[in-house]
Amino acid sequence: MSQPKVNDFVIKFANVNGSGSASANRLFAKSILRMGVPVSPRNIFPSNIQGLPTWYEVRVSDAGYLGARGGVDLMVAMNPQTWDRDLLGIEPGGYLVYDSTKVLPPTKFREDVNVIGVPLTELCNREYSDPRQRQLFRNMVYVGALGALLAIDIAEMEKLIREQFSSKDSLIAPNIQALHMGHSYAAENFECPIVLEVCRSDRIGKRIFIDGNSAAALGCVYGGATVAAWYPITPSSSLAEAFQRYCRNYRSDRETGKNRFAVIQAEDELASIGMVIGASWNGARAFTCTSGPGISLMQEFIGLAYFAEIPAVIFDVQRGGPSTGMPTRTQQSDLLACAYASHGDTKHVMLFPEDPHECFEFAASAFDYAERLQTPVFVLSDLDIGMNDRLCEPLVWDDSRTYERGKVISHDELEAGADFGRYLDVDGDGITYRTYPGTHPTRGSFFTRGTSKDRYARYSEAGPDYSDNMQRLLRKFDTCRLMLPKPVMRKAHRSTSLGVVCYGSTSPAMNEALDALEEEGLDLNAMRIRAFPFADEVVDFISEHDRVFVIEQNRDAQLRFLLLNECALNPAKLISVLHYDGTPITARYIMQEISSDVAALKPKPKKKVAP
Repeated sequence: MSQPKVNDFVIKFANVNGSGSASANRLFAKSILRMGVPVSPRNIFPSNIQGLPTWYEVRVSDAGYLGARGGVDLMVAMNPQTWDRDLLGIEPGGYLVYDSTKVLPPTKFREDVNVIGVPLTELCNREYSDPRQRQLFRNMVYVGALGALLAIDIAEMEKLIREQFSSKDSLIAPNIQALHMGHSYAAENFECPIVLEVCRSDRIGKRIFIDGNSAAALGCVYGGATVAAWYPITPSSSLAEAFQRYCRNYRSDRETGKNRFAVIQAEDELASIGMVIGASWNGARAFTCTSGPGISLMQEFIGLAYFAEIPAVIFDVQRGGPSTGMPTRTQQSDLLACAYASHGDTKHVMLFPEDPHECFEFAASAFDYAERLQTPVFVLSDLDIGMNDRLCEPLVWDDSRTYERGKVISHDELEAGADFGRYLDVDGDGITYRTYPGTHPTRGSFFTRGTSKDRYARYSEAGPDYSDNMQRLLRKFDTCRLMLPKPVMRKAHRSTSLGVVCYGSTSPAMNEALDALEEEGLDLNAMRIRAFPFADEVVDFISEHDRVFVIEQNRDAQLRFLLLNECALNPAKLISVLHYDGTPITARYIMQEISSDVAALKPKPKKKVAP
């Protein structure tokens, strides 16, 4: 790595969970951000409390690439247990920064990697007597050393320390001291900066830095939600916690101090969705947040909401499965579980945000869709989006926007003699009219049931009544295609018969891969799907191309299956690119898979036959 790499590299920290490294690593990432350089951090942590390996990867990209690239340019190796594996991940010519207090044999290093040893433990033992301080400040020492090695403005780092410990003034001075210890050591003992360098830039613009769960929680507030029922589960818990924090600010009466919201931690996931359905039936906007195991437990009540046609919003922040799987790893493996959740013939609306901005936007809109369609709506995020900070466009809200409550008959309409049948399709779009409890003292009431019924909500097991209701639910499902977010298209600069489809968190890596493939002369048109049921544009896009690569993070090609099951498509056209080891898919992986497939299709030159 002889050529300078300015604002374009990947740094990875290998630590031990519970060592206090997370806040120091986050401060490192934010200090680069404060210099106007886009960063994309990812926290890779175990599902236990402490003791197991944890990694924190920071993508630095002046070009604005926010997906995982693949490969590491500088590894901060602080965990002896993962040393060998961490060393293998460094790019040839890259850097290894480690605690050189203990001398290691030459066999522990690679000849093609630049080694930078900083005696972190020795420096901390010399300065601090308390064992816990020695551990915690060691993290800040290596952050300071990196500041010198990479030419990060130390004033930005100091400012962040003051902000981070603003409520604990006693910790500011010692943390700044530890920062300068590392910075001074690196500046005095190494040529700084190294080949990797951070230079001030202006590539951030008006973008904000927020995680997807916090953005989704704020979207729930702006979308009118007043009830949340949930059961703690990684990686969705922070969504409910953020919603509660926001509600204390925005849903509390300043004069009386009374809360105008309800956040309930239920005894399990089944109870939580039951509470949401009850609140929604009564006219409140309610949601729950969970992950794959929670979706499994909610199946019976999801079916009730679908068949009784009660609005409900469900956030599924996906993680590795099945069963307990990998609770702190990311996947996109709940598509089929959510699309057809519960027994019998069911089909559910799903939204696929790609970043925190869309988490906010789709969260707010989900309540409108749920009430207009009178059905459960799933918002499928994942751990990579939900728990990691991302640069995204500002969260924007139009104060003139009104909530779309759908087809609700009022007291006056009932009083005027409107013919009300709870499951009577008046308009032919599959969506019926409903009433809120207590709308009228004598008219407009109906019995909400999970059993079969006729158009006026009267119990009926007659075949024609059941099939009539099921066909109407299909019409409603078709109707919602027109109101859901359309797919986002990206057209190649040159004409091509190749296409690529992605959704959700695969988008940033795919966009970078497309740029790189184009530079190599391989052009692809791209489409990012944002909702299910699929818009007509999805079928049109696939039909217009000879081969379409489907990028997703699961083993069983669930999006591809859903496309084939719901659309009249030629299966031979859809080529799966699958990634499911729990880490985010990388641009390099996508490039390699597509390039290999295209290369295999090219006709091989015929061998000359000797005369």
